[in-house]
Amino acid sequence: MGSFETNISSMTSFTLTGFPEMEGLEHWLAALLLLLYAVSILGNSLILFIIKEEQSLHQPMYYFLSLLSVNDLGVSFSTLPTILATLCFHAPETAFDACLIQMFFIHFFSWTESGILLAMSFDRYVAICNPLHYSTVLTDIRVAHMGISIIIRSFCMVFPLPFLLKRLPFCKDNILTHSYCLHPDLIRLPCGDTTINSMYGLFIVVSAFGVDSVLILLSYVLILHSVLAIASWEERLKSLNTCVSHICAVLIFYVPMVSVSMVHRFGKHAPEYVHKSMSLVYLFVPPMLNPIIYSIKTKEIRRRLHKILISKH
Repeated sequence: MGSFETNISSMTSFTLTGFPEMEGLEHWLAALLLLLYAVSILGNSLILFIIKEEQSLHQPMYYFLSLLSVNDLGVSFSTLPTILATLCFHAPETAFDACLIQMFFIHFFSWTESGILLAMSFDRYVAICNPLHYSTVLTDIRVAHMGISIIIRSFCMVFPLPFLLKRLPFCKDNILTHSYCLHPDLIRLPCGDTTINSMYGLFIVVSAFGVDSVLILLSYVLILHSVLAIASWEERLKSLNTCVSHICAVLIFYVPMVSVSMVHRFGKHAPEYVHKSMSLVYLFVPPMLNPIIYSIKTKEIRRRLHKILISKH
């Protein structure tokens, strides 16, 4: 009994796991992840700089894009410390409270991204289905209120997670399966009853990701209905073309997220590297690809980037 109590009280840190399956290739993996970090951080920083400097981009669509870029930077910086420590410096230990803080921020930014993508779909809906009232519906004040509401919603949903975990006794192994702290990973370790944690986790997933994805789909059904009513085929393509970047952003966020959930729920017997790889795709791909997609598809951003590159020579 005394050793059991000692085991519970001594849980002051977690051991993060890299990719032991790739023994001998850790340096190559670390180099690849650092490259992805560099592309993500540089790309999103450039998007923010261009929107700030380019007066023609001071409109709702690009305000939401700015918020998306800030959020993607948050995703990158929330995982960077432990990825570097585990893969580059071979220091896998992380303090209990530090792990909970990292878990909070990773999930906070994930929920926020979902909300931003929903707001961007509403922006596209108003721009295509009600263009004459676009400037009166999406005023600067209303856009600011939407952004603040998204942040408050994400904070309120994720805030209980660390406290729900802290109330539980941890008496199992303290080894996590990733190079960062995630709620589904942490919830496996307590030896107490985790029913409340599991139910709350399911509730916030359904009420955020589930509702957001349904509303995004509904907005595009309405957009498609409106576009098909346009007589000119050329005008139809022009209207739909304004949605391509957002559709790509939605797909690269939701497809990996759904895949991670499916593997976690139904692929319990899948090799561990499958779980790790899917999680890396979910956390690394959207922040890296979003600035690339919007740079390619947005003429004003592309033109400003061209100016910046020309001025360097």
